[in-house]
Amino acid sequence: MSNGFGYVTKGVGGLYAVRLLPTGASGVPETHTPQPLDGMTVTARGRGSLRRGGGLLVGDLVEVTYEERSYAMRDGAATPAADGAGIAIARVLPRRSALIRPPMANLDLLFVTVAAAAPAPDPETVDKLLCIAVHNGIRPVVIVNKCDLDGNGAKKLAGVYRAAGFPVFEVVGKTGEGVPDLADYIDRELPGKLAAFAGASGVGKSTLLGRIFPSVAFETGDISQRIERGRNTTRHAELHSLSEGADSGYLADTPGFTMLDFEQFDFFGLDDLPMTFPEFEPYIGKCRYTDCTHTKEDDCAIRAAVKAGAIPESRHRSYCALYEVLKKKKKWK
Repeated sequence: MSNGFGYVTKGVGGLYAVRLLPTGASGVPETHTPQPLDGMTVTARGRGSLRRGGGLLVGDLVEVTYEERSYAMRDGAATPAADGAGIAIARVLPRRSALIRPPMANLDLLFVTVAAAAPAPDPETVDKLLCIAVHNGIRPVVIVNKCDLDGNGAKKLAGVYRAAGFPVFEVVGKTGEGVPDLADYIDRELPGKLAAFAGASGVGKSTLLGRIFPSVAFETGDISQRIERGRNTTRHAELHSLSEGADSGYLADTPGFTMLDFEQFDFFGLDDLPMTFPEFEPYIGKCRYTDCTHTKEDDCAIRAAVKAGAIPESRHRSYCALYEVLKKKKKWK
């Protein structure tokens, strides 16, 4: 019996594609010795409680076991059985993060893309994505695209998110302006990590992905700005390995971050909300009232920071909008 460790890259109907990591890759136990199928993508079924997909997510780091009948040797190289015969997912390793929409595990970076114009930026939708990422320990990166359509607006928008402490890139996906800096950042930060792009319909996410990852065929499904539900061409989340090396990064092709409905989904609770805005942190605990909601009270340190320009007004408006939604939500839902 052999074993291997790898990421679930796709799952449909109880069958899962798992990209087994080479020995020495991040996430592989040091005690693991080289096995015949290391570095290959195999088809596997869940074992035991995982048999019907219970608890398995795309992005999960899993241990896979397999038998000699699970592969054939040709010219000194192993070829896995196409039907997954004898290959099973034995267990799921501890997750670094887990999202409910889209259902994904171990996402390390989220590239939130917004257009400077056409469509007009929707700060509340952007801020929801950023809050979800921050709450789940995922590093958010903001990309302001179509800067050629409104240069001043792009700089103002970028300034809002730089002030909040997020890495920000100003680009023109159509011409490639600014894209090399973004690509360099990805080359530095993505090896050994999992990432995804998210953004409203029409922000140019597909064009950007095509420029940065020309060898990967994506079927992107964006968020509709009007109802926050996109017409998704991708029905299932899928991970794409970006190289064959042990330090390969992975990019998620997802059905889109299509449901940002905080009334329906439990992204996080009201008590968690202030800490999902990183720029609030220096002021938390400095308000006059210990039960300050940071929405309308006098002597609120956060509202004073907004008035002084230390916190952008649009970010505080997004906070207040989310506060109203979460305040009305029943805790038992």
